[in-house]
Amino acid sequence: MNDVIKEWIAKADGDFGTAQRELAVEGAANFDAVCFHAQQCIEKLMKAILIAHGQVPPRTHDLIVLADLVALRLPGWQWPVEELRFLSRAAVTFRYPGESAEREDGGEAVDIAARLRQDLIRRLFSL
Repeated sequence: MNDVIKEWIAKADGDFGTAQRELAVEGAANFDAVCFHAQQCIEKLMKAILIAHGQVPPRTHDLIVLADLVALRLPGWQWPVEELRFLSRAAVTFRYPGESAEREDGGEAVDIAARLRQDLIRRLFSL
């Protein structure tokens, strides 16, 4: 694994750690940030897979688009679209005025990200 991929993984791990820490805050936790960082973790890992396969990742935050590209590089790989859609929507919708994430949203985002992160990292380390 080259240094570029390692850096993408490190950045993704930083986002995941931030999401976990903020979710654990008692009182005034920022659940909008939890959702954002959970999505960012997965986006970076998906882009790392694309880079590892020699593809320049597109400038998108849409995990469904990225998952389709990852599936082309990892035949047989797939992830539930509704979970990808939740993470993508949560990261964007809750960042701006009008809607705010609740603890339940943050918990769901971290849960999805944890499972997907584990799968993607395992695949990255097997390349």
